[in-house]
Amino acid sequence: MKTILSTLIFLSATALFAQTNTEVYLLDVKTVDRKTELVNPRNISNNEGYDNQPSFYDGETLLFSSTRNGQTDIARYDIKADSLSFITDTPQGSEYSPLKIPGRNSISAIRLDTTGLQRLYEYSVWNGSSTELLKNLKVGYHVWYDKDWIILTVLEDSGMDLVVYDLKDGSHRTIQKNVGRSLHKIPNSNLISFISKEIDPWEIRSLNPVTGEVKKITDMYENTDDMCWLSNGTIIAADNQVLVQIDPKNEKEWGRFLRLEKKEISNISRIAVSPNGKYLALVFEQSAEAIVQIQLNAYNDRNLEAFLNTYSHDVQVFNFPDELRFKGRANMREQYSDFFRNTPDLHCEIKNRIVIGNKVIDEEYITANETNFSAVAIYEVENGKIAKVTFMK
Repeated sequence: MKTILSTLIFLSATALFAQTNTEVYLLDVKTVDRKTELVNPRNISNNEGYDNQPSFYDGETLLFSSTRNGQTDIARYDIKADSLSFITDTPQGSEYSPLKIPGRNSISAIRLDTTGLQRLYEYSVWNGSSTELLKNLKVGYHVWYDKDWIILTVLEDSGMDLVVYDLKDGSHRTIQKNVGRSLHKIPNSNLISFISKEIDPWEIRSLNPVTGEVKKITDMYENTDDMCWLSNGTIIAADNQVLVQIDPKNEKEWGRFLRLEKKEISNISRIAVSPNGKYLALVFEQSAEAIVQIQLNAYNDRNLEAFLNTYSHDVQVFNFPDELRFKGRANMREQYSDFFRNTPDLHCEIKNRIVIGNKVIDEEYITANETNFSAVAIYEVENGKIAKVTFMK
């Protein structure tokens, strides 16, 4: 068995990391002896599918995009009450990138209609009623400068352009081409930060929306897409499970800030800090190992629906090395429904597990119908689902 596992490690060594389900985590920001720490990470979305793009409505309320019933709506999480509700319910489209609108009891969000139309809308936080804000621009991301001015990334054929938009008269001007998605107000200033992708390495730059003046702040960490500002002027960015930091006024190099040791998470992306500085929200991908473990738990519980839900619709199941047993979740249902129903002693115990990128290799000890046997299963995860399984007995 060890020889088999060694061979599989070699075969999997070049596996690429796949996109998986995303979850929104919340952490508490603590300052001890003038040192900032992040503690108490918890999953606040805890939802199958896409949960992403967090922002704070106020110091105790977090907004994010969350998938339900085949569409993406804007969720509202009350931190003190530990409760989740939804602001929008739009059958003809989905909402993304929610932000509080200054001075109003409403939020803005990008709405992608089922027709393909993509526009910026305003939504009431009380009843979800909506109004189209910009009728002529395909907005990717945005940040509010004040109640009248919005800084946008506008989708063009060549990438995204940085645009300043005046809601009072509908005028707008393009500041720069080829920018990233991370837009933020810089603490204790009248400036906006953005990531310029004009040169390599990418740069974090500041923008004065009134004058149009742009200045370099610092190089972006390893050309990553997401960052945020702490109130003390520190910039936080992410590298897989590690948060890195830089104080651009006093430092030239990025340094480690925090490593999050959780097997179920990988690849930090979006980052948001609360206006009172008490909380940090992060988006994680659900790791391949976590998805395979959910599958195993459902198998041992003989929960057919939960088991099938971990697999892609066109999953392929093989006998080693390349004998196709069946393809598709519908065929998997036929294979397992009677088996789950008629095998009360069904149990799978993991003896050894190896995780390499999007592959999980399990040495399994299985009990079924008073019979015990060993097997090796190679799971390959893509887009948050198990796309391929290869069994070896």
